[in-house]
Amino acid sequence: MSLLILILQVSIALLALPVYVLHFLGLWKSVSQRIFPYIMAKISVIYNKKMESIKKDLFDNLCDFTGPSGELTLLEIGCGTGVNFKFYPRGCRVTCLDCNPNFQTFLSKSQAENDHLKYERFLVAPAENMSQVADGSVDVVVCTLLACSVTSIQKVLEEVLRVLRPGGAFYFLEHVASTDESSWMYFVQQILNPTWKLVLDGCDLRRNTWKDLEKAKFSDLKLRHIQAPLNYNPGRPHIIGYAVK
Repeated sequence: MSLLILILQVSIALLALPVYVLHFLGLWKSVSQRIFPYIMAKISVIYNKKMESIKKDLFDNLCDFTGPSGELTLLEIGCGTGVNFKFYPRGCRVTCLDCNPNFQTFLSKSQAENDHLKYERFLVAPAENMSQVADGSVDVVVCTLLACSVTSIQKVLEEVLRVLRPGGAFYFLEHVASTDESSWMYFVQQILNPTWKLVLDGCDLRRNTWKDLEKAKFSDLKLRHIQAPLNYNPGRPHIIGYAVK
């Protein structure tokens, strides 16, 4: 079985040979950072349509975590094109963070389309190092489809706990590895992952993000495994929920 997986991995890699050549030459990172926002702008629209009811349910109780100021302060990490803005409650104060500055154009468009929110600032930084955000300064942190591509999920969660006020919440919606290692989905994820990860800016199909959340020092964790309504997509297995500091 391992040999078959290797053969199939190499076969798929050959189809993406130009990308591997650019990566070998050290050029792919800068190229992918420029084109990835355009790819995500298209993919996010499709994903949001399929996941709309799921996202509405997830963010339905955001206001429960409004802090003493009376205004919900929210930090979205890996904000991308801003596709989650439509789900946030009116008057919410939003700070956006992403490591790719090329999302700015798409983010500005989403902000203009969602004028029910108050936008604070756009921070260019990795989620593993959010030093520009003060300790205990936000009510809610939101993270959707980011954990798959970060360098260290553990460091991200440590930063999330640092910036959240006591009693604040971390909301997540992430695709993950299939929990059934004997399944067809798990087999496909193994085959696609090396090339998928390279082409899609580090997106890893085989992350066990739920295990990192279970180990993190949250006081309460509401987590569910679901199969997202994404037909024939190796990213169908998802986790969804929120954790309280």
